[in-house]
Amino acid sequence: MPSPPPYAARVVDAELQEYLAGLAAVALEGAKGVGKTRTALQHARTVVQLDDPAQRDLVVADPNRALRGPTPVLVDEWQHVPSTWDAVRRAVDAGAAPGSYLLARSAVPRDPGVHSGAGRIVRLRMRPMTLAERGVGRPTVSLADLLTGRRPAVAGTTTVGLDQYADEICRSGLPAIRALTPRLRRAQLDGYVDAIIDRDFPDLGRAVRNPAALRRWMAAYAAAESTTTAYDRLLEAATPGDVDKPAKTTTTAYRDILERLWFLDPVPAWTPSRNHLARLGAAPKHHLADPAFAARLLGVDADSLLGAAPSRGAGREATLLGQLFESLVTLDVRVHAQAAEARTGHLRLRGGDHEVDLVVERGDGKVVAIEVKLAGTVTDADAKHLHWLQETLGDDVLDAVVVTSGADAYRRRDGIAVVPAALLGP
Repeated sequence: MPSPPPYAARVVDAELQEYLAGLAAVALEGAKGVGKTRTALQHARTVVQLDDPAQRDLVVADPNRALRGPTPVLVDEWQHVPSTWDAVRRAVDAGAAPGSYLLARSAVPRDPGVHSGAGRIVRLRMRPMTLAERGVGRPTVSLADLLTGRRPAVAGTTTVGLDQYADEICRSGLPAIRALTPRLRRAQLDGYVDAIIDRDFPDLGRAVRNPAALRRWMAAYAAAESTTTAYDRLLEAATPGDVDKPAKTTTTAYRDILERLWFLDPVPAWTPSRNHLARLGAAPKHHLADPAFAARLLGVDADSLLGAAPSRGAGREATLLGQLFESLVTLDVRVHAQAAEARTGHLRLRGGDHEVDLVVERGDGKVVAIEVKLAGTVTDADAKHLHWLQETLGDDVLDAVVVTSGADAYRRRDGIAVVPAALLGP
């Protein structure tokens, strides 16, 4: 059996190391396949793998068995034996030293008896690989620097172009999938979706009577990627021509479980903590965990995405490629924002008069506003919503950025930063 490729450091590694240095227990969470186990293994000295039936049976009989051994102890896929969470919580209450326990899971367990762990176990989210983690480009612009409000110099050039971004959308940020040939990659992405329907839903207490209907619902979310498409439109997209529509309780259950599996990863509407904007919309932006899932559910590859786009000019951002490019950038921004202790939302006024694709907010309520444009060049029209937000919030806007598929990073005369996606880093 070939050995796995060398470990590629992830942005979350530095966060995890810092957490383990000062906290007794950390829970690493995220969708299946994002690399949680491989990352956790870099920090653990003892490993308990609860997706292994033999180890699981031993721990079911004695949950404290999972806590034994040199620390940090990694309890992997702990949701298979939820009592291990409570065992760790009790150990923390009893005075466990910093760096004692590291838990990892790919789903929120259905056991309602599991204690939240608040104040004892700190959760840390892990998402698919960013462009920088994939080795696509060398970042020259730091989101953390933009969040300082010092308006840092913006510079750098990349050779990464639209063709490579389209390839990265379909290649996936899941480490074990992205290295495969295109045919094997498609098979793995299909298998991932099949496993959610056939195994994960029943494991979480929801048997799927109509797998095709659930798959259509997942495809409807894929088609709505990077939009705030309303429920009624999602329902129509998932059940075109059907007279008998599924009950909302059914589709809500679909959504809830897909979120518990972190397959759906919506970006919440931004609610300012320091300022009051009128007529803010409250709907989240739809995103799947990885834009590759959306591309596969919709049956598109890099060539068809590029072929479906209009000629390389204005209006291209209205295409599916534009939606998926925004999703790719959003993934990067969320990972980098988390590393900088910032939260990510989106802004849209009711009626759509103004919207900003991403708003990254510091703990003090000040923000970096980000627009995502598929085009390689930026016009005044592309920056108008950023200018509106600057005029509305004043000094609370630390910086404003347009992320593009272009080659050069620079600041426009109006101060707006223009940053190719491959040059944006933590």
